[in-house]
Amino acid sequence: MIKHTNIDNTELYRRIKRKEIVYGGNLNLKIYGTLQCKSGKRMKTENRVFFNTTEQAKKLGFRPCGHCLRTDYKIWKNGLI
Repeated sequence: MIKHTNIDNTELYRRIKRKEIVYGGNLNLKIYGTLQCKSGKRMKTENRVFFNTTEQAKKLGFRPCGHCLRTDYKIWKNGLI
């Protein structure tokens, strides 16, 4: 997990281009999603974290976004109910 506040924009874009960063998450809400998600783009920089796999995000206790990862979210939700 990489916090957005701990990485400069040049390095961030470089890692995204190399596919080292594929997913973004909200540290406070414990939600992760794609980098193109409109919900994720609106979050505050200090709450934003990055992952390279969904497994990494899940291991840290994050759940899938209900907007951009709808199928994964439904599986997650059904698993808890």
